Amino acid sequence: MKKIIAFALALTSICAIAQTKPVAKAPAASKTPVVAETNSKLELDKASIKSLCGIYKVTFDFAETFSPDTAYKFHNRYHETGIEYVFLVEETANRIALQHLLIVNDSIIVKHWRQDWVYENTELYGYYKNDEWIRKDITPEQAKGTWTQKVFSVDDSPRYESYGTWIHVDGKNYWEGDADAPLPRREYTKRSDYNVMRRHARVIVTNDGWLQEQDNEKIVRNDGVDKLLCWEKGIEKFTKGNYDAVPAIKYWQKQQNYWADVRKVWADVYGSQKDLKISPKVDNKKLHEKLFELGVRSCKGTDYVQGTATPEIKSVIESFLKNS
Repeated sequence: MKKIIAFALALTSICAIAQTKPVAKAPAASKTPVVAETNSKLELDKASIKSLCGIYKVTFDFAETFSPDTAYKFHNRYHETGIEYVFLVEETANRIALQHLLIVNDSIIVKHWRQDWVYENTELYGYYKNDEWIRKDITPEQAKGTWTQKVFSVDDSPRYESYGTWIHVDGKNYWEGDADAPLPRREYTKRSDYNVMRRHARVIVTNDGWLQEQDNEKIVRNDGVDKLLCWEKGIEKFTKGNYDAVPAIKYWQKQQNYWADVRKVWADVYGSQKDLKISPKVDNKKLHEKLFELGVRSCKGTDYVQGTATPEIKSVIESFLKNS
């Protein structure tokens, strides 16, 4: 928890802090099945995705397991906890977008990652290495009946995308997908002995929340050749509880129109650029630092009018795109 608190406090100037501690609480976890009964496979898929919404205690557990190199020294296991609020931020007939907000010490809110689910999607960004993504296409036949999980960073830049079919059998509801990804944030500034994480992930709906179970390959990629460094087992467990979501809700009410503009600018980038390469820093600042600071300035005082900061948002994002 210390690492999460430290990260949040570092962003205090670009986060919203509740002035008073609200008394409202999220409802206690239900022990009944969370996915409603339906005869439509598509509607059951959608119900499973939407059931990921809620307020949770999240535990993060990762452990390196196997390596082809007998001399390899396994790194220490990783364990962290936090409180996260997950909610529906956009929905169309074929797309469901869920935003995560991290709640620290009941009052400090950090905009966390986002996951978009797109039905029968045929265009994906595949991670190559060194903050570079390459567009890849799959056929309509390959995409038929599948959902692409698109995972975005705190600044709505890409992280990884994978596709698979939601399975509903014997009372179980789960989805599986594989994707190459950047190093996770827990190792991004600490490790230089590998440059790609190949994620084999399973999202499992449970009666009191959901799991993201991972079997990850840590890969060294050079000149198109991959070398396996080691395997890692990961479990991210989201458990519903009687936690206070009001500070997160208030934060998002103030910031939501600004971040809708950020998503719109990114959507234009994704629609116009086949491949992406993002600079780690511009003017000695990271992308999320610049966008968070702009968000605070734009939303300070009166309510933010959607579109107001779009030119500045576009300028910031384009300054980080090496191919723009």
